[in-house]
Amino acid sequence: MEQDKLHEECGVFGLWSVPDAAAVTALGLHALQHRGQEASGIVTFDGARFHSHKGMGLVGDNFGDAKVIASLPGSHSVGHNRYATTGDTVLRNVQPLYADFEFGGLAVAHNGNLTNAHTLRRALVRRGCLFQSTTDTEVFIHLIAISLYSTVVDRLIDALKQVVGAYSIIALSNESLMGVRDPLGVRPLILGKINRSAEGGRLGNSWVLASETCALDIVGAEFVRDVEPGEIIVINDQGVHSIKPFGRQQERFCVFEYIYFARPDSVVEGMPVYEARKRIGAELARESGVPADMVVPVPDSGVPAAMGYAAESGIPFEFGIIRNHYVGRTFIEPTEHIRNLGVKLKHSANRAILEGKRVVLVDDSIVRGTTSKKIVEMMRQAGAAEVHMRISSPPTTHSCFYGIDTPERGKLLAARHDVHEMAKLIGADTLAFVSLGGLYRALGKPSRDPAQPHYCDACFTGDYPIPLPDTSEDVGRHLSYLVEEH
Repeated sequence: MEQDKLHEECGVFGLWSVPDAAAVTALGLHALQHRGQEASGIVTFDGARFHSHKGMGLVGDNFGDAKVIASLPGSHSVGHNRYATTGDTVLRNVQPLYADFEFGGLAVAHNGNLTNAHTLRRALVRRGCLFQSTTDTEVFIHLIAISLYSTVVDRLIDALKQVVGAYSIIALSNESLMGVRDPLGVRPLILGKINRSAEGGRLGNSWVLASETCALDIVGAEFVRDVEPGEIIVINDQGVHSIKPFGRQQERFCVFEYIYFARPDSVVEGMPVYEARKRIGAELARESGVPADMVVPVPDSGVPAAMGYAAESGIPFEFGIIRNHYVGRTFIEPTEHIRNLGVKLKHSANRAILEGKRVVLVDDSIVRGTTSKKIVEMMRQAGAAEVHMRISSPPTTHSCFYGIDTPERGKLLAARHDVHEMAKLIGADTLAFVSLGGLYRALGKPSRDPAQPHYCDACFTGDYPIPLPDTSEDVGRHLSYLVEEH
């Protein structure tokens, strides 16, 4: 996916009753690294005290030192990978956020956006609340603090009933680990367990909450189920408890999890992501096939869709682009000349197989189009006779307000140009996107029912299932705030 395109949401991970919880959490966060690379943090509870370590950079940078892990004792934990989309990435915004209350401590890790965060923040500030960060996650902390209920679960429910948005939350208190999904289930959250050996003559279970199933695999956990939309999972020494404080609503899971965000080896809402992407590629071939000599993915996110396209079309699959996996995200690009060469730091054309060939180039999306243009140009310079670009998502025509970094609508290429114009702008001989109906068919739905779309596809349709930020005047003015943290 383009570096200047849609960016990842955050990753969350939590454990209850797992020995060496900090080390296991670091492994879980490592598996979720694709969901956020700017910063990571872990909070543990040892039965008496909470312990915290947070830092900028990758999980390995922050938790690769045995001394850091040793400073985080306890068998209960919560962790977070952060992707900051605008503004400065500073330590005070790194999660989990922790606060002391009269009932004890509480650490909160959050993935998503609260679309009424600005309104709530203003009201809380007027009430005298002092914010220590610029993340909307801190709104949860203050709403819990001022709640008149006595238990932490009741306070959490009270806070959730005041917020609007798309979110998955993991919170750790002295007494329990809690996981929450928003009422529409836009953001993902799953429950897993680790079978423990006999303790005191009986078997027991340790419990895991995570953004994706790939985080279960790395820690040896077994998938139990998806946390349901609007459900609160409370895990304590007595087991797992389910609370459903919201009325049932039509689910609107983020369809972009299948297209790009989730790791290919994850199973999302019961569907293997790898298989879903191959099926989308096959639909793309059926809808917009073109004579060619090879199908080339834009690595890594375009690979499964390109495999599906190649299998359906009968055109050979080739790695015509080689990705350099050792380029860091923080590479300094000080001049315009170096910025223009930047794409070559990540991708190199496999000239030996491209020269004189007709190429179908498969990627997952186009947002601004800047990187797509550079990659098509790279294909031309390597001698490709024709370059036909195929995209495994519909055109991105609207901004996301639910936790994904998209630019304002005026900067989205598909919002300003039709497909023919886009093809000319990126330099491709032809350009085609999978249709919205084709996307739904690939995901096992006969079509998109406008009355019950099943997925959140607002970035393609403008059909926003959750109220937009605050007031219409605030949408543009506060967009940078609302998408800053996740």
